[in-house]
Amino acid sequence: MNYKIPRGTFDIIPPQSAKWNYVKDVFRRVASSFGYEEITTPIFEMAELFERSSGESSDVVQKEMYRFTDQKGRTFALRPEGTAPVVRAFVENHLDKTAAHSKFYYMGPMFRYDRPQAGRYRQFYQYGIEFIGSNNPYYDAEVIALEQMFLKELGLKDFRLEINSVGCGNCSKEYEKALREFFQPVFDKLCEDCQNRYENNPRRILDCKVPSCKELRHGAPSQLDYLDDDCQDHFEKARLYLEQMDVDYVVNPSIVRGLDYYTNTAFEFIVDSLGAQNTIAGGGRYNGLIEQIGGRATPAVGFAGGFERLILALESQGISFPEELAPDVYVIAMGESAESYAMRPMQAIRKAGIYAEYNPDKSSFKSQMKAADQSKARYAMIIGEEEVTLDKPMLKNLSDGTQENLSLNQIIDRIKDN
Repeated sequence: MNYKIPRGTFDIIPPQSAKWNYVKDVFRRVASSFGYEEITTPIFEMAELFERSSGESSDVVQKEMYRFTDQKGRTFALRPEGTAPVVRAFVENHLDKTAAHSKFYYMGPMFRYDRPQAGRYRQFYQYGIEFIGSNNPYYDAEVIALEQMFLKELGLKDFRLEINSVGCGNCSKEYEKALREFFQPVFDKLCEDCQNRYENNPRRILDCKVPSCKELRHGAPSQLDYLDDDCQDHFEKARLYLEQMDVDYVVNPSIVRGLDYYTNTAFEFIVDSLGAQNTIAGGGRYNGLIEQIGGRATPAVGFAGGFERLILALESQGISFPEELAPDVYVIAMGESAESYAMRPMQAIRKAGIYAEYNPDKSSFKSQMKAADQSKARYAMIIGEEEVTLDKPMLKNLSDGTQENLSLNQIIDRIKDN
């Protein structure tokens, strides 16, 4: 039987894995520079966690969540997003008692049953930031500035930041009333999903991807016209902080994040060259979520991005990645005594954090030198009978051809210094 990978999933194999590791390393470095620390949660949780946090009317809960029942009849779900698990960990581990503010970043696989297409998979990989502990709009700007810095560190160009305010529970009621009044005359023309959203959450109509619904929402009321004084003040201050941080943005009143827990600031990073799936990161504030899943009322803000779309965007712009992994030194042993001798210095070099490669299936000097050149190694450590007697392997620089018999410590120092 031939086994094949499940539809909507993919293998990350060399040399592509080097690109992934590079992007993850840059994200870790940028997140750390803002004081964020890594958090890792299980890939499955109680299904109710996502049903309560994402909203029972959301597409994630209704159509996309992978649910399963365990042997005791409990219902779990593969995590479709990262924020709810982080908040669950925050509440369960009483992290509100350890510090006034908590700063987390995460990376890992998420799962949604969806139609696979470029940049969208059923198992996909997200990175994210969660700040918990303050309603100050500075932190809205901080997490946005972090993502912008990350994208710029990678060299990404031609992306834009769009921001909006989705208000709070108070001002959302009037806005949703206005949306129902707007869509009521064309209710019969809405798709079946949007007809259900009309009552449960009419603002989701603004995020529908059906072309006919896109046409029908032209001229719809803007949430910005319905913000109360507190929400308006919060949005203005967040924008001011962004400007002071030299973060360019465009206000887009039609931004509606796909999960119910968002309040106030909402934002997306867009790369138009990716086509329909052009949002590479998005997020916002979620002040009610922690209380909703059993914690104390605590304000929070964050975002998540997809590695798949990000790497697609980088590749489409011709952004260079670090070169494929190559050995620092290639070990060449001529004869049985040399091969036996070579094992100890090779292992010592590896223990020093230096990548040493060796191929015992190649026996002739010519074939080993050819393999060293093909591997793009910087050095060759050549060992023959004379080197065994001297206890000094020959280190050859494969760029300029210079070579010298050196002690093991000298070899390690030479490679590290160059």
